[in-house]
Amino acid sequence: MELLVGLMLPFLGTTLGAAGVFFLKNQLRAWVQKLMLGFASGVMVAASVWSLLIPSMDASEGLGKFAFVPAAVGFLLGIVFLLLMDQMIPHLHLGAEKAEGPCCQLRKTTMLVLAVTIHNIPEGIALGVVLAGMLSQQAEITMTGALALSIGIAIQNFPEGAIVSLPLKSEGGLGRGRAFLYGSLSGIVEPIAALLTILLSELFTPLLPYLLSFAAGAMIYVVVEELIPEASEGEHSNIGTIGFAAGFVLMMILDVALG
Repeated sequence: MELLVGLMLPFLGTTLGAAGVFFLKNQLRAWVQKLMLGFASGVMVAASVWSLLIPSMDASEGLGKFAFVPAAVGFLLGIVFLLLMDQMIPHLHLGAEKAEGPCCQLRKTTMLVLAVTIHNIPEGIALGVVLAGMLSQQAEITMTGALALSIGIAIQNFPEGAIVSLPLKSEGGLGRGRAFLYGSLSGIVEPIAALLTILLSELFTPLLPYLLSFAAGAMIYVVVEELIPEASEGEHSNIGTIGFAAGFVLMMILDVALG
């Protein structure tokens, strides 16, 4: 039961955020979006450090002075993995005029959802690896520690769900129901990715330290490549910085207090 809760909390956060399309007439104001993007960045960076990289090195204590190797290698592989996904999957970021990835004839709404889906995959992998570490007891990750990450991602996903569903209604021309459905489904990739990661980690238990840092690298790629630039461009860039600080501190508190 606890495992199911840990898997589904992030998806619940996205769904509740996407429901904002029923209560808000227009898109979120620019400064609110920047605050939320900054907040999401802070949560992801803190989670990468406390929930992923530190446990990765703790699980590699037997390597002595070289305990950093799995963390460093996995981190770089995670960066490369997201870099390749960015190049291989057509997607369109919020507010952008030109799509990224290979040329295709997909609709704008589809590419907007794909962009968020790419962002959600690393979070799903991160959650799956932490839950796998908890189940294997290899990385000294407790259930409360895993739930801390799940809660942190869910909190971050709440504003993300709104940021996705509202533009789908206003820019994509979708009705409220379809905008909510697409916004909500953009988060379903997280429990799916998490479950697949858990199943794979059972086959490759010795690689758990690499998987932890791999997830960290993938999450940091999303933060540096997309979230921080979107939160800092134009006016109100200081609002994004404030959001980052709030998200970072909240995730740090959750991880340390519950872990």
